[in-house]
Amino acid sequence: MNKAASKLAKALPKRAPRRAEMQVRPTGPILPPSNIQGNALMVVISIMAFLACLTLGAVSMVQATAAGWQSQISREITIQIKPDDNLDMNAALVKARDLALGFVGTKDGRIMDDDATARLLEPWLGTGLDLSDLPVPRLVIITIDESNPPDFDSMRALLKKEIPQAYLDDHRTWVNRLVSMARTTVVIGFGVLILVFSAMVLTVVFATRGVLSGNRHIVEVLHFVGAETSFVAQEFQRHFLKISLKGAATGGILAALCFALASFWQSRSLATPESDQATALFGTFSIGFAGYLGIFATMIVISALTTLTARLTVMRTIYEIDLIRSDPALTDGLQGD
Repeated sequence: MNKAASKLAKALPKRAPRRAEMQVRPTGPILPPSNIQGNALMVVISIMAFLACLTLGAVSMVQATAAGWQSQISREITIQIKPDDNLDMNAALVKARDLALGFVGTKDGRIMDDDATARLLEPWLGTGLDLSDLPVPRLVIITIDESNPPDFDSMRALLKKEIPQAYLDDHRTWVNRLVSMARTTVVIGFGVLILVFSAMVLTVVFATRGVLSGNRHIVEVLHFVGAETSFVAQEFQRHFLKISLKGAATGGILAALCFALASFWQSRSLATPESDQATALFGTFSIGFAGYLGIFATMIVISALTTLTARLTVMRTIYEIDLIRSDPALTDGLQGD
């Protein structure tokens, strides 16, 4: 039995040796993952993102400060009484306050005493002032209802009639100036953002054309063997998306750290001359959650804008290659047929 099985096995044709399974070689990217041009572009995008986020945060900070100033100024009006030899100043102050509080829309009235007036004049005239020796006007501060303000014209006319030395300041001039300043700041900020974005777009265009020029032979070979324009553009788009994400994240994080450090310094140096002056000019350096959200949105916009610019530039360049390589005589002959 064993001999018969062995003879049968020898008679059967031998099975061909099993071939090794074919392995597909992984394709490499068209563009190198990192080079000098890519690193330089990432640094430029980081700088542009830092400037854009810094501008956005500064605009929001100034606008918030102006809104706070506007709210404080709109909440109060001032009655100024000039000194006169024939005028009892204390009685005139009380009378002016009572006349103002008689109007609908007023909440409270406060007469600034000699000590408060002297403190207002300390930065210019120093300490130890004797107001009786100086022709210094006295002030009455009236708190008003912002949602239902009084009739300022009628109040001004009544005060002028009863107390000729009195002058009503409703702060409309200051409010209008603050509104104009806030609007101007916003316009300037958006102008700076547009300039930064424009410079970044031009930089990306030049960088993309430079990369295309260095890899032009690869792009032409791929394109002429059947690679679609969208495929080549997608490869460049992916390359520049990685660069823009790294650059935008670096610039945005640095800008956020600047605001965080400035806010930390301001909170640790309260009641100091430097902090008081900075707060008076710029307000608080805290931009809040909305400001940091705006920085994040700016990073996304920069990345998307860079990627879109690279894609459009590649598609435009390939279109130019097709125009250069095309044969006008052959095209005319095909159209004639």
